[in-house]
Amino acid sequence: MGNDSASATILVVDDETEVADVYALKLEREYDVRVAYGGQEALEKVDEDVDVVLLDRRMPDLSGDDVLAELRDRGLDCRVIMITAVDPDFDIIEMPFDDYLCKPVESGDLVGAVEQQLAAGEYDDRLTEYYEVTSKLALLEAEKTPRELEGNEDVEALRERAERLEAEMSDSLSDFEDFEMAFREIGRQPGR
Repeated sequence: MGNDSASATILVVDDETEVADVYALKLEREYDVRVAYGGQEALEKVDEDVDVVLLDRRMPDLSGDDVLAELRDRGLDCRVIMITAVDPDFDIIEMPFDDYLCKPVESGDLVGAVEQQLAAGEYDDRLTEYYEVTSKLALLEAEKTPRELEGNEDVEALRERAERLEAEMSDSLSDFEDFEMAFREIGRQPGR
């Protein structure tokens, strides 16, 4: 992954051409943008130069879940942001994405999420894992009732991982507060 956001390559994947084109327009001033109008086309256009993939979860030819699995199987070092109208459920806990945005996505949130993923790629693996874990917790806490979350062993394990990672990082990352503030600015709170 490139360190310079100006040289970063973003792959936008959505079967709705208008949606994909709008996302691409929002990003192409800052980044090199590729567009794929389906899962199969995404797998053809992705390579080691892609830094961030914006991936629609529901597509008719090949689902975003399947594309995500293939990206990870290929060992590509890209960040993946799922963008979808599908409400998150407990199945997201095991999915290897880096962030999850629910449609409709505001322009600022889209750009902010890409910037965060590029920044996270510059830090160590603990920050990457922390971001992934707290993103999943925030999503589940927004979609599920406290009663549904209570007693769920997977959710409790996520909370414990988040606390452990935060403690480890607070000792070693001086930029952590800035990163956490940026995380909050796009409307998500790490779970506590």
